[in-house]
Amino acid sequence: MVNYIWVAMMVIGFIVAMFNGTMDKVNEAVFKGAEEAVTISFAMISILVFWLGLMKIAEKGGLLVVLANLFRPIVKRIFPDVPPEHPALGYILSNMVANLFGLGNAATPMGIKAMEQLKKINGDKNEASRSMITLLAINTSSITLIPTTIIAIRMKFGSESPTDIVGPTLIATAFSTVGALLIDRFFYYRSKKRRE
Repeated sequence: MVNYIWVAMMVIGFIVAMFNGTMDKVNEAVFKGAEEAVTISFAMISILVFWLGLMKIAEKGGLLVVLANLFRPIVKRIFPDVPPEHPALGYILSNMVANLFGLGNAATPMGIKAMEQLKKINGDKNEASRSMITLLAINTSSITLIPTTIIAIRMKFGSESPTDIVGPTLIATAFSTVGALLIDRFFYYRSKKRRE
């Protein structure tokens, strides 16, 4: 559905530009946007490689295991349907730790693996389970200590203090995660009451 919306917006934009006689500006914007996309991508690669390298060092040094063990009791309470030693729990913890460090690109494969494992727990049904919905809510809102991608973009565009975003990001993502969990629980218990 989203693909159709994007295509419709592009077609409408081109049609309006044709009738207004501003196709030259559309062409200029297309090429300038493509150039900026490549430039931003290369600028972000260095930052992401740095943080992914630090994550690998943290993993080899045992920091991720410590963080995963620290969060394990909380995650068990958030995902009561997942058996304690199930692989899904490990993927969920890895996903949350990666998101904690603002590494959404690194967190995505772990989130997908967690969803696959949660689907197996759900009996391979096509309907999302309680745990799958909760993981999606947490993954979307995720508490972030170090917003690596935002810092990289701010550095690319010459911000004088690109790390000033750390405090506000932590506060905003903490509120968004708490809000996501509250909404998730509200709708879960509401649907549970309807079934009863």
